[in-house]
Amino acid sequence: MTAIGLRTATSADREYCFQLHKAAAMGAYITAIWGWDEEVQRDFHACVFTPDRWQIIGVDGTEAGLLHVEHRPTGIYLARIEFHPDHQGGGIGGQLIRGLLHQARRQGRGLTLDVLVVNQRAQALYRRLGLHEVTRHGENNIKIRMSTKPPQPGPIDRS
Repeated sequence: MTAIGLRTATSADREYCFQLHKAAAMGAYITAIWGWDEEVQRDFHACVFTPDRWQIIGVDGTEAGLLHVEHRPTGIYLARIEFHPDHQGGGIGGQLIRGLLHQARRQGRGLTLDVLVVNQRAQALYRRLGLHEVTRHGENNIKIRMSTKPPQPGPIDRS
């Protein structure tokens, strides 16, 4: 059985997270849409990397990816989940997302995320997990917002 762990990122994880994003997880998708500009990407990463809000995903004691979840008043927002290719396709992402879906249901809230239109593999995973497309947005509609809906109260059974 695979042991999955999460730890809060530290400032020492800044370069690991950037390299994971660039080479392993999202670089090809970003390149396909905008082209890769190292300086722009490093500047963007410097703006969004907030160590105390990011988590490093460990698999059997090895760093495997990163997770950034925001608990908003409107629900849970999965801001980022990225894995090194050695850890993609093994069900770890699905397991973590199912945990977030379970948490959202318990709280009577929804789970929302954004995915790039070119990332068909991630979209397929999110659909299998029960998320659906809500809207497209961003420059030339390059992002798809996907969401669950919080459970609605059903009729009261008075039998």
